[in-house]
Amino acid sequence: MTTTHCPYCALQCAMHLEPDPEGRPRVRPADFPTNRGGLCRKGWTSAEVLDAPDRLTTPLVRASRDEEFTPVDWDTALDHVAGGMRRLGSEHGPDAVAVFGSGGLTNEKAYLLGKFARLALGTSRIDYNGRFCMSAAATAGRRAFGLDRGLPFPLSDLGGADVVLLAGANPAETMPPMMGHLTAPRLVVVDPRRTATAEHARTSGGLHLAPRPGTDLALALALLHVVHAEGWDDSDYVAARTTGFDRVWPHAAGWWPERAEHLTGVPAGDIRRAARMLGTASRAYVLTGRGTEQHSDGSDSVSAWINLALALGLPGQPGSGYGCITGQGNGQGGREHGQKADQLPGYRRIDDPDARARVADAWGVDAETLPGAGPSATEMLNALGSADGARGLWLVGSNPVVSAPDAGRVRERLAALDLLVVSDFVLSESAALAHVVLPVAQWAEETGTLTNLEGRVVRRRKAVEAPAGVRTDLEVLHALAGRLGQPPERFPADPDTALAELASVTGGAAADYSGVGPHRLDSGEELYWPAPAGGAPTPRVFLDSFAHPDGRARFVPVEHTPPAETRDDTYPLVATTGRLMGHYQTGAQTRRVAELAEAEPEARVEVHPDTARHHGLAAGGLARVSSRRGSVLARVRLSPGIRRDTVFLPFHYGGEAAANNLTNPALDPVSRMPEFKVSAVRLEPADAGGEEERG
Repeated sequence: MTTTHCPYCALQCAMHLEPDPEGRPRVRPADFPTNRGGLCRKGWTSAEVLDAPDRLTTPLVRASRDEEFTPVDWDTALDHVAGGMRRLGSEHGPDAVAVFGSGGLTNEKAYLLGKFARLALGTSRIDYNGRFCMSAAATAGRRAFGLDRGLPFPLSDLGGADVVLLAGANPAETMPPMMGHLTAPRLVVVDPRRTATAEHARTSGGLHLAPRPGTDLALALALLHVVHAEGWDDSDYVAARTTGFDRVWPHAAGWWPERAEHLTGVPAGDIRRAARMLGTASRAYVLTGRGTEQHSDGSDSVSAWINLALALGLPGQPGSGYGCITGQGNGQGGREHGQKADQLPGYRRIDDPDARARVADAWGVDAETLPGAGPSATEMLNALGSADGARGLWLVGSNPVVSAPDAGRVRERLAALDLLVVSDFVLSESAALAHVVLPVAQWAEETGTLTNLEGRVVRRRKAVEAPAGVRTDLEVLHALAGRLGQPPERFPADPDTALAELASVTGGAAADYSGVGPHRLDSGEELYWPAPAGGAPTPRVFLDSFAHPDGRARFVPVEHTPPAETRDDTYPLVATTGRLMGHYQTGAQTRRVAELAEAEPEARVEVHPDTARHHGLAAGGLARVSSRRGSVLARVRLSPGIRRDTVFLPFHYGGEAAANNLTNPALDPVSRMPEFKVSAVRLEPADAGGEEERG
């Protein structure tokens, strides 16, 4: 039996893997602070992914996309990849080859992938799918606190709260074990849909606020308006621990509840009730998720919620706080250690001369040889194959044909590349476009560390052998770097060796992992970063001071701006996207698990019954949802709990069912977060089937 962690979300629930009577791995939940002995259906069935019927075990190569893939040996495949990368770099410069990583990679992989891009390729073109996940919250957190750690406190602290506000988060479906920590507090849920989390709030003494998509910031300003006007803010905390409230209040002063109701659709009475719940609570938390972050003003939207939390005196207080609910399994660690275009390991800025010098010295190179900051994920993907973009791309553990905004354009750009290399365990929608596909190990077939939503570093342990012919990502990095002229010791294939180097390089940085190592992890010690060598880990940051030089948190003035596109007569509705309980990310894993695929076999569009009737749609029928960029075919599901001007689509499906065919690549000006949550769309029947729901 091996005790390890789930391959999916950032809860990183613990589990035991043990062989069943036929020798196949079987999952049992393990007791751990995040899941407390529970698992969701994805965790229970996670071992089935290891035996996916279309699992790749041999590298595949083709000269052009007009040809079929040819199975080859590893040396042939790696020689082909390295030769192509060298040729493109020689002909077009180092930025001719880009790297796109994942928030699902271990810390060791994320670290060495960033090192590979900057040393072996010399490219500035590296980013990862976490840019689509937490970048707005990270930007807002750094502005306010000087440091970004998803939850700056253990998840278990939430159980002692009186009230928890969840802005754009639906843990009842996306992270079910988290709800065990939210049974005691009353919940205020901000979501345009009556999700399972919102329904829990409604039926347990809480409140559901359903704003029009794209108006969260105005709602947060209105809540701050009421809190301050009624004297529920903590003036002593504001004076002692923050700065800048006087610059924020003029923006909130104009958002009285009746004005906010007109814009957001949330009744003024509910705004006042929510403000009272928060303002009179002894212990409260404000938590944000993707729903309030994935907007073209996502950073400002999160800042508005942080301003509310600061006015209430929550961040850095025992029993209260603000936090961001990280989505991907290693969304936190994935960006801390060098996958992000503007960061070096340890959360160091790539444009900081001191940071560059320290990292370059650790890597044994001249700081002048390190490239600068490159474009963000969306910008990098949208430029592929063009005169200004990379000519080659290595995708590692990511599927942007399904996950990126305006997915049709991304498909076109991938198809325009001279060289597309994909490391994956199956032929995903993105891998199907590749010139080379490298079959790599899965979660239970290798060891590595991840950083969960609390900033807790966990050790995912190898439990089974990978199929013959499969290599780990670290082995692939090692082999490719050597072929590109790098000393082999710079890219260790052993995860513990890589972790030791990561720990050394991050010493003294904001995300200090210098005290993280196999011995401490295996001893059962709870390690949260910062975890300096010789020092105690930090389960709760900000208790004494914030990370700005003066120790104070910053209020950040923000104002509501409309979404990047608006509805009109041709596109009269707003589409928003999100997750289902049974699937994860692009579904490359979960759609291959029979139980999960049978439960949610196809894409759906959730529509209010009145909206469905107006557009001639029947429950169970097919609808075509169209935006200014593309269209989706989805099965109609009637939902009385969604706004009449809004439709919802899950983003787990590919092809004509890909929700991101619709989404807008408009970017937040600071974080470069795309606007996934607001797309102007129209609805049309796609068949004559289906029947009206009655009840």
